[in-house]
Amino acid sequence: MPTACATAAWWVYMLRCADGSLYTGITTDIARRTAEHNGDGPLGARYTRSRRPVQLVHVEAAASRAEAARREAAIKQLDRARKLALCGGTS
Repeated sequence: MPTACATAAWWVYMLRCADGSLYTGITTDIARRTAEHNGDGPLGARYTRSRRPVQLVHVEAAASRAEAARREAAIKQLDRARKLALCGGTS
């Protein structure tokens, strides 16, 4: 699902939670982080803990942590319709 080279150091991702809400975050390892959000290990986000299971719906590569954090902040400012358009979903 990654939208750029697989060697990117940082990734911006969006998850769809079981209740239909969207969660955006950054990571260096998408598979590990998605598993953590789904309860595999102690490091899932508090927001997703009560909204499992989560599904990865969007990924973007970033060259640095700063770039990833800026893009995460920009995505979080989008309204729901634009977030859904970004991840290719309609609900």
